[in-house]
Amino acid sequence: MLSLQQTHNLNRMNKTWIALAVTAMACVLAAGCESKNQEPTQNIMNQELKLTQEWDKTFPLSDKVEHRKVTFHNRYGIELAADLYSPKNADGRLAAIAVSGPFGAVKEQSSGLYAQHLAERGFVTLAFDPSFTGESGGEPRRTASPDINTEDFLAAVDFLSVQENIDPDRIGIIGICGFGGMAVNAAALDPRIKATVASTMYDMTRVAREGYFGSTDNPEARMEQRRSLATARTEAFRTGDYGRAGGVVDPLPDDAPWFVKDYHAYYKTPRGYHPRSGNSTDGWNLIGTQSFLNQPILCFANEIETPVLLIHGEKAHSRYFSEGAFEQMTGTNPQGKNMTLGNKEILIIPGASHVDLYDDQAGVIPYDKIERFFKDNL
Repeated sequence: MLSLQQTHNLNRMNKTWIALAVTAMACVLAAGCESKNQEPTQNIMNQELKLTQEWDKTFPLSDKVEHRKVTFHNRYGIELAADLYSPKNADGRLAAIAVSGPFGAVKEQSSGLYAQHLAERGFVTLAFDPSFTGESGGEPRRTASPDINTEDFLAAVDFLSVQENIDPDRIGIIGICGFGGMAVNAAALDPRIKATVASTMYDMTRVAREGYFGSTDNPEARMEQRRSLATARTEAFRTGDYGRAGGVVDPLPDDAPWFVKDYHAYYKTPRGYHPRSGNSTDGWNLIGTQSFLNQPILCFANEIETPVLLIHGEKAHSRYFSEGAFEQMTGTNPQGKNMTLGNKEILIIPGASHVDLYDDQAGVIPYDKIERFFKDNL
């Protein structure tokens, strides 16, 4: 048992260590706090990507826009590849929008299409491949991370913020499908993002931990996933091959769920097929989405101060993700209805499926509404 003096000395020592720890943490967090042993800052813009210069999109080039390939880096040092679209004959500093998604797609598909349409309407737009996918850098290929993929949006904002023809105070983002959730997460994190659209949104962390419609929302099912992924990791390390989980199933089984048929109609046909798209080809690497199981990305959606527009199809199997996000932001579940609370809005497109909001085939993407939303808020 400690004496009174020993207790006093120990308490004083603990307070000293706590003070030192707080000082050290403050030093880590504060810009400009230096150490004699600090490593010199390295140039993280040194990864050279091989970019396709030919037009290889799933949609034709508009004669109303200027297009060029660009690259930029995120804070992990991964170089990202993007298509920059600008309105022809534009003058002055314009509002800008960064676009990405769907999850497993590339910028030559839906995100590029959205970007080009918005550029036709007066915005500078940036459609980018997320880390580890498409023409962007990062190894191993076809992997994902809630943190890194949210960071990809913030890095896109970094890039747009320093362009001479862009007003840094008027930058918005669009996330499609799985990157709708990433976009909402980015909006909760970065106040430079002045307006956010999430189209046909998936919350990838929710579906990872719960399954569709909560079908595997229990500790036993999640532990089984963790065991399976852990086994796959060991085998991948042993062989040096992560393997692929497979893209959209092809050929399509007769008993495939309706939403799988919806995906197949886009990714596996000339309508939306692209050879760099994981969904069109052999999918993610086998352990590529492991971290989604334990990392909910929308837990701070209620703290987003800037405007958010959620767009979803009435008949989409995934509509409950947008409804859930709206409820997290506002405390109210719209239950299939159009609703506006404060500066948060959900728009349900009558008769539309999940994939109908990927491209222009069904003619239901509400470009006029998206244009008004950004012009009102940027």
